Amino acid sequence: MTDRGILSSLRYLFADFIGEDDDDTAPFLPEGLPEPVTAVASDAIHLLIDYQSPSYAGLYVHRLRRFIGKQGVDDAMLTEIARLMAVRMSYEDPIRIAQLKLAELDGRPGSVDVRKLRLDELIGALPAVVAEYVLDALEWIGWAHKTVSIRFSTASRLGIRRLKIEAGLRRWRLLSVRYAKERVWVERWLHMIDRSLTKQPQAASAMIHTATMIVGYGEVYRQGMADWNAIIDGLAKPTFDGVLALPDLAGAVAEARAAAMPDPRQVVLKRKIAEIRARVPVNV
Repeated sequence: MTDRGILSSLRYLFADFIGEDDDDTAPFLPEGLPEPVTAVASDAIHLLIDYQSPSYAGLYVHRLRRFIGKQGVDDAMLTEIARLMAVRMSYEDPIRIAQLKLAELDGRPGSVDVRKLRLDELIGALPAVVAEYVLDALEWIGWAHKTVSIRFSTASRLGIRRLKIEAGLRRWRLLSVRYAKERVWVERWLHMIDRSLTKQPQAASAMIHTATMIVGYGEVYRQGMADWNAIIDGLAKPTFDGVLALPDLAGAVAEARAAAMPDPRQVVLKRKIAEIRARVPVNV
């Protein structure tokens, strides 16, 4: 993650935290945005205002602006960056699940959803100043990755009240352990796209679509994040750094993604990455 990316994220974080969003003014679409991308970006802005705040949507606009008019980025590619970045910036934490459950109340009968979440995922949604101590304790007793079933209910007044409390934690989301990790991930994803456009333009689309590896919550989310990092660290970054002479990065990424499967040890994926690396020379 670049220093510029860190400073930009912090600027929008503090704007949200100190209440500069009280007027609920949506940010403008970035200047020069191609017309075919407008609808996707506009929907993303409204999504992220609902998810977090206008300043958080402003961070989205700031990130998207980096790729407007950039060499090698056509309308279709920019549309995919805009779409997938919005998906990742509205990641599915317990706060979001509560928000979406409350939204179902609009004219619909109450219902109960049971979600399986990891304890570190639940605690990670809290401000880091609190969560880090709890997470350390959970790690110490070996419970950090323990899965628990959580009810999200609109079937009773008590359930609705609890959902409102959980959704109200949105104000503190950007100070959470989980957000810190997501911020780093988005910036690294954008950085990999940017490096691909410079070093191997034909692989840029593949870099963009690696975002689809990371979805949902719980073990599915954890596995996707681990697999993404394995592919980036094992294939993409070494190629961009000039360490690995991989002529077809897009094909290699597709091959590695096909080998990814639900396996915490990533045995098949790691074997496939090693196999791909063995085919080409490594520059020392």
